Amino acid sequence: MSGTFETVRGSTSRRRFLRYSASAVTVVGAQSRPFSSPGLLGAEAVGDDVQHDDAKGDTGRLTLWYDRPAQVWMTEALPIGNGPLGAMLFGGTDTERIQFNEISLWSGDRVNDELLGETLEEEEQNLGAHQAFGDVFIDLGHSIARVTNYRRELNIDRAIHTVSYDCDGVRFRRIAFASHPDGVIVVHMTADQPGMLTGRVRLTDMHEADISAVVAESGAWKLASVGSLDNGFEYEAQLVVQCEQGTIARGDAADSDAENGPSISFANCDSVTLTLSAGTNFVQDHAKQWIGEHPHAAVTERVNAATRLGVENLMARHVADYQGLFRRFSIDVGKTDPERLRFTTLERLQQYADDETTDPDLEALFCQFGRYLLISCSRPGSLPANLQGNWNDSNRPAWAGDYHSNINFEMNYWPAEPTNLAECHRPFIDYVSSIREVSAANTRRHYGDVRGWTLQTMNNACGISFWKWNPPGSAWYAQHLWEHFAFGRDVEYLRSTAYPVLKEVSQFWDDHLVRRTDGTLVTPDGWSPEHGPSEEGVTYDQEIVYDLFTNTIEAADVLGDDQEFRDHVAGLRQKLLKPKIGKWGQLQEWEEDKDDPTDDHRHVSHLFGLHPGRQITRSKTPKLFAAAEVSLNARGDGSTGWSRAWKINFWARLCNGDRAYRLLRNLINVVYSTKMVYGDSGGGVYPNLLCSHPPFQIDGSLGATAGYCEMIVQSHADEIRLLPALPSSWPDGHVRGLRARGGFEVDLSWKNGQLETAAIHSSAGLPCRVTYGEQSWAVEIKPGETHVIDVA
Repeated sequence: MSGTFETVRGSTSRRRFLRYSASAVTVVGAQSRPFSSPGLLGAEAVGDDVQHDDAKGDTGRLTLWYDRPAQVWMTEALPIGNGPLGAMLFGGTDTERIQFNEISLWSGDRVNDELLGETLEEEEQNLGAHQAFGDVFIDLGHSIARVTNYRRELNIDRAIHTVSYDCDGVRFRRIAFASHPDGVIVVHMTADQPGMLTGRVRLTDMHEADISAVVAESGAWKLASVGSLDNGFEYEAQLVVQCEQGTIARGDAADSDAENGPSISFANCDSVTLTLSAGTNFVQDHAKQWIGEHPHAAVTERVNAATRLGVENLMARHVADYQGLFRRFSIDVGKTDPERLRFTTLERLQQYADDETTDPDLEALFCQFGRYLLISCSRPGSLPANLQGNWNDSNRPAWAGDYHSNINFEMNYWPAEPTNLAECHRPFIDYVSSIREVSAANTRRHYGDVRGWTLQTMNNACGISFWKWNPPGSAWYAQHLWEHFAFGRDVEYLRSTAYPVLKEVSQFWDDHLVRRTDGTLVTPDGWSPEHGPSEEGVTYDQEIVYDLFTNTIEAADVLGDDQEFRDHVAGLRQKLLKPKIGKWGQLQEWEEDKDDPTDDHRHVSHLFGLHPGRQITRSKTPKLFAAAEVSLNARGDGSTGWSRAWKINFWARLCNGDRAYRLLRNLINVVYSTKMVYGDSGGGVYPNLLCSHPPFQIDGSLGATAGYCEMIVQSHADEIRLLPALPSSWPDGHVRGLRARGGFEVDLSWKNGQLETAAIHSSAGLPCRVTYGEQSWAVEIKPGETHVIDVA
């Protein structure tokens, strides 16, 4: 790189920068004007800085689309969600299936006053599993053999699912969305000729609760399912069916048999609208044994309020709420040939894998799809995203659809802070706060008289744990509480929420660490997930405890109190067993040098200090940094979907953009198997872009999104490093709204692989050092101001 950093605008507003930037071109996720609905089903958001032309296919850059209905839930159906509610839509023409979930519907124990079962089978029963709720079926009778011009799509810029097709000379169109502000899922059906919608609607329940058909407040018909689980959780779903013109009635006797239950029929309608809401009596309060009010009143109020608002208002409120989060961040890594955008998403995935086609828009779509998923399944006030987010069609999902504490749950939230979705991080934080006392009691039962708490590997909504104690698990959780502060710099949050957790988990390790005669501190019962022996000084444990102590020290420094404890923790950190370099140059996974260079296990836990930790960096620990690269090379580029996602982040931290990009391409590898596989085969993405372990796990999609951020901006090592791992396959690009630690937000553009312009916006007013290549720039930016940097 030639030239030097130069301030060309000084302190300026973000809007001024965006007008100034030479790269203010079409970007995936660009800011645009608020949604309006002159034509409810056809309106597209139009950019403020960027004008999208439907005829040119630009709006397709944020759309997944297919030319046939989905057949397989896991691989083809498309997800929508509003946090508590999630649904998978198939896009059927003869019969549409909408499989839905509520995130707090869990089987298993709510409370345990003693250690869990004596056997794994008993413990698994105690844990329970996330449960499927039910299905909505819409019988339309449009045989696929009579259908032409079919299109099924998910626009992730607006979070709206659309199905359109021709049948017998009539154009049918169906939209669906999950509204967070109104707590409902809405399906709206129209035709281009009056009176052409005739069919019936059915509601089913995965726990065989009775289905009733009653008249709703609006005078429309309503289907309802009301039931309970053996553990005391009660649940209810209500589905209101409204129509314009035509008739609507309770299904006839033939529709109300024992198998299908009651239904609602509609005939000769211009439009039909379905409004669905569901809930449970779960409350995030262990003191109440997790039981609150029956959901009937809340569900009833939601559906009644939604039906009063009407579809246009519901959609406008939904889009405004969703885009308020989604459009904070945009990414452009190049332009795909416009002709390629006309292929279905599946065809593009196949081409991408088969001939290494260049498709930067697909890569940007995949990045934004991770953000779409997190917004759709993790909103404040509800439980966090589980192993499948909030999409599950089974009462016995893989790994219980649990909160897996040794990588997967944490990976779900890696993109929350950098991609400007801090609010979506709150369910994770609130969950950790809610299980503290439960976990502390369980920890004492297992470990004896210790302060603080930790947990096992598999966990449910109520803090019930199962299978294999994971001692550093709570410290990894605590890292997320620290990161929320590190990015946002909310001192009151740090004082009231994050620091108490950091302190009590540090106290657990103060009591639990083994003091050797030479003064070294080691973890006593470690295990490098999910293989190898259980023994002292496992690198995974040691690195996470180091990270915990570092975060606790820095938190105490910010708060300016608790000095005695802060100094005590600093002394403990100094005595921790540090990472070692082994005989073949690798970062040792265990204290003893016994790593197998042919080991390609999916977990690479001993590199935690590289990512998501910050113990190993190029500038401060160059030998460990090099050893980490040796270990990662030995692990290989294959394995499960989420493992590939973690390796993207690893290689980005190693400043090797081309290798990170290779892993990204390995992950965007279309697969179809839904059988559980742990090796190389099966990892990738399904045709619907959901990540395949296999089977489906959401963590890989979310971890990959975080990997994009690590390639473009890093801020873990006391500086904001720009383009630290830019792949050569992305020579030109632009990103906006990428957050950095210290209360900063970064917009930048690059050309021919070189930085052009960057703007650093500060919300906290802290000093920062910006680095690009071998050059750096120290700045102080007042709160609310932006500093623009130009490379001459």
